[in-house]
Amino acid sequence: MRPLESTDPRLLALLREDLAYHQARVLILVAVIAQTKGHAGKLDGLTKLAKLDFLLRYPALAPTVLDRLDPSDPRLHLSADDIDAPTEVEAPMTRYKYGPWDDRYYPVIGALVGRGLLRYATGRRGSIALAPTPTGKRLATAMASSPQWEHLSERCTAIAEASSGLSGNALKELIYRRLATLMDRPHRQVIS
Repeated sequence: MRPLESTDPRLLALLREDLAYHQARVLILVAVIAQTKGHAGKLDGLTKLAKLDFLLRYPALAPTVLDRLDPSDPRLHLSADDIDAPTEVEAPMTRYKYGPWDDRYYPVIGALVGRGLLRYATGRRGSIALAPTPTGKRLATAMASSPQWEHLSERCTAIAEASSGLSGNALKELIYRRLATLMDRPHRQVIS
């Protein structure tokens, strides 16, 4: 069996599936953040997106970072394995200059904006913010009530409530302070 080539239809299908998963997760996250009190109806800035997505993807670490999040909150859906191995996650992120990051954010956001599911809004101090469009809200709500996305949506709600009023920079500082040993690694290294 030969390795997958960049033009191999199987690889292209895997890449499409991967991007679709990340688009769905980001859409639900932005929609939940936008509707949660203390977030001004939008997700303010890419730094905040990356940090909240980090807490969503590494849910066992979220209570360490967010004071208002109880580790026993049932909306986190933490298993014993999640607690024992908090960095063994389905979609790991990399350590970057300003903390956890995923290079897929630009194509994911572009696709969601291009499909009319998210829109750009003005953020704090002129930064870019994201807000769901009416179509995006309906789709995120429908997805959140499906068995495939229900747990993720509940986790988004718990994280959104616990991060209310925090800027992306404040989240970054909390992550660096409270997860110092995890963040003390070279840039571009996978957080695991």
